[in-house]
Amino acid sequence: MLRRLCWTLFAAVAIAGVPLQQAQALPAFALQTGQPCSTCHIGAFGPQLTPFGRQFKLGGYTLRAVQYTPPLALIAIASFLHTAKDQPAPPAPHYGVNDNATIDEIALLVAGGYGDHLGSFVEITYDGIGRSVGLDNSDIRAVDRETIMGSDVILGLSVNNAPTVQDAWATLPVWSFPFTDSALAPTPSAQPVLDGSFNGNVFGTSAYAWWDSDLYTEAGFYTSLSKGILRAVGVGADGTNLIDGAAPYLRVAYQKDYGPQNFEVGAFSFLGDIFPGRDQTTGHSDHFTDVGIDASYQFLGTGEHIATLNARYTHENETFDATELLGGASNHSDDLNEIVLNASYYWQNTIGVTVQHFDTWGSRDALLYVANRTEKPDSSGFLFQIDGTPFGKPDASPYGPWVNVRVGLQYSAYTKFNGAGRNFDGLGTNAGDNDALRLFIWTAF
Repeated sequence: MLRRLCWTLFAAVAIAGVPLQQAQALPAFALQTGQPCSTCHIGAFGPQLTPFGRQFKLGGYTLRAVQYTPPLALIAIASFLHTAKDQPAPPAPHYGVNDNATIDEIALLVAGGYGDHLGSFVEITYDGIGRSVGLDNSDIRAVDRETIMGSDVILGLSVNNAPTVQDAWATLPVWSFPFTDSALAPTPSAQPVLDGSFNGNVFGTSAYAWWDSDLYTEAGFYTSLSKGILRAVGVGADGTNLIDGAAPYLRVAYQKDYGPQNFEVGAFSFLGDIFPGRDQTTGHSDHFTDVGIDASYQFLGTGEHIATLNARYTHENETFDATELLGGASNHSDDLNEIVLNASYYWQNTIGVTVQHFDTWGSRDALLYVANRTEKPDSSGFLFQIDGTPFGKPDASPYGPWVNVRVGLQYSAYTKFNGAGRNFDGLGTNAGDNDALRLFIWTAF
């Protein structure tokens, strides 16, 4: 069985054509399963999955009701962003200090199942802000189904390029709300490394088991891609860190369904020795340990009224064997903490409202947070979103399952930003100056 999994996984890599921002309610998956997007996705769109959707993903994207469907999809996101005050400089070339309209991304996806044991979600994205094309979120799976000690078990191997991209719950970083955002918006400088430091610039392999559709266990590791491979897949190495050897990743989650409602509780961990900025001149690496817990609850009811709750807490311990020698940290060891809580309501999988609270805090460090007046990483605030998804339900679209679309309005409000609520940079800038209003349209074909 293990040999069969390994061979099918090798075939998956070959099919995807990849060297050894986010999933949507893809029409390719709807066509393959014969189900409307609302069967798999909360709000009929976006990465937040129903129990059926999680089963489809953990089953390797292989469930099929139609003999053959093309495993291709196209998504596009465009938006307009206004900040409470002009940013001190344009957030990217070709943009102004405020009131920017842009195509955020256009992505081609190779997404679907190939037989009973092989499936892929591979995203090739045109970054409208960076004006570049590269390999984006990718998850290639080989699966098998066995009976072990009387339990029905899905056994799987995942090759992916971002820690937590393989996860099936909307709690961990890659798939957590807001599901779509803008690189033009000002964001706090401090976050745990698991929150995106290695998205797209690593190679990961993990093995998982899904026991009786209740208990999920996973163990894997990540290694950094070389600069040459990053160039080949269109990913810039500038600003990335280099993992020294391999970084283990562990995940466990327990899910239980009770008819129209379900809940999940879980834990996760990522441990890595890291060369900051790929700088190996000191002969030492920093050590990061991220450990956390997460939970989610969904009330699906009859489909008319849907409510969800998601929560994540992450604690990060940072030991700066390299950064301290490079003059980038005044402490040898720091801590960083993050809490993310959100709740959403959807009416008939069409109109949705979501509120999120986020809070990051940690050790004072005069060099690591030299640009912050308080020398602290503390940032907190709220994110509000209202959105409409007219398609995605049975017989809702004049184009059938070929088209889905979401239009939304987001507002982010900061109570603290990079250490303080007022004058956080010592130049008179307040946290609320970074509040942002974003209007977006998100389509899938």
